[in-house]
Amino acid sequence: MKFLANENIPLKSIYYLRNAGFDISSISEEFPGISDREVLQKSQFENRIILTFDRDYGELIFRFKMGLPAGIVYFRLIPNYPTEPAEYLIRMLSIENLKLENYFTIVDAEKIRQRLI
Repeated sequence: MKFLANENIPLKSIYYLRNAGFDISSISEEFPGISDREVLQKSQFENRIILTFDRDYGELIFRFKMGLPAGIVYFRLIPNYPTEPAEYLIRMLSIENLKLENYFTIVDAEKIRQRLI
């Protein structure tokens, strides 16, 4: 499973995931300032699941039909510290039968919701 961290994912979370062995690419390191549409294209081209705090991706995919990434994890929470999103993702990945590929996954403090994309 490969990930693409949107610009709003803290760098400390990206480093944390890399140190844990994850294949993660970072918009803030490689292409700062690109549009959400370009992030979607990069995700499609590299077959990466987008990690983001930006809710606009749901509208781009479901309303404007701007393409289908490998998947999206939308963190709908405010992290208490910079590595919290990475730690949350790792805990999510241990949930039996939870799949991120081909899903728009919404994560908040109370629950995880998914919609097929």
